[in-house]
Amino acid sequence: MKYSSILLLSLSLASGAAFAGNTSAGIGGALGGVLGAVVGQQVGGNTGGAIGAGVGGAAGSVVGADRHSRTEAAIGGALGGAGGNVIGRQLGGTSGSLIGAALGGGAGGALGNNFGDRGHDDDRRYYRDDRRYYRDDHRHGHKHRHRKHGKRHGWHHGHDD
Repeated sequence: MKYSSILLLSLSLASGAAFAGNTSAGIGGALGGVLGAVVGQQVGGNTGGAIGAGVGGAAGSVVGADRHSRTEAAIGGALGGAGGNVIGRQLGGTSGSLIGAALGGGAGGALGNNFGDRGHDDDRRYYRDDRRYYRDDHRHGHKHRHRKHGKRHGWHHGHDD
C-alpha cells in the first residue's frame, strides 16, 4: 500500500469512532470491515469483499458495543461496512474499497451502538415510571393488612360455635 492509503486508512479508523461517545464499537467496526473486506476479496473477488466487509463490520461492532446495544451495533456495522466497500470501490478501486469499508463499518457500528443505548435508557425510564405509578397511585393511603376470614364475612353458615 502507498503511504497515502495508509494515512487515509488510519484517519478513517479514527473518524468512525467520532460518531458516538463509545469509541470501541466504532473502532471494532472499522477494523472488522477492513479485515473482512481483505479476506473476502481474496476468497470471492468484489462480491466477496462486500460480503466480508459486512460480516467483519458486524462482528467488530458487536465486540466493542455495549451489552444492551449489540444488535443495533451489528446491523449498523454490517450495513456500513458493505455499503462503504461498494461505494469506495467505485470511487477509488481496491484502496478505496478498504477505506470505504473502514469508514462505513466504523460509523455504522458507532451509530448503531449509540441508538441502542438511547433505546435502553428509554426502557429504563418507562420501567421506573411504571414502578412509581403502581407504588404511589394504587395504594390510596390504605395499609395492606391480612383480613380475617370467619363468621363476620358469612362464610360459616350453620355453625353454632
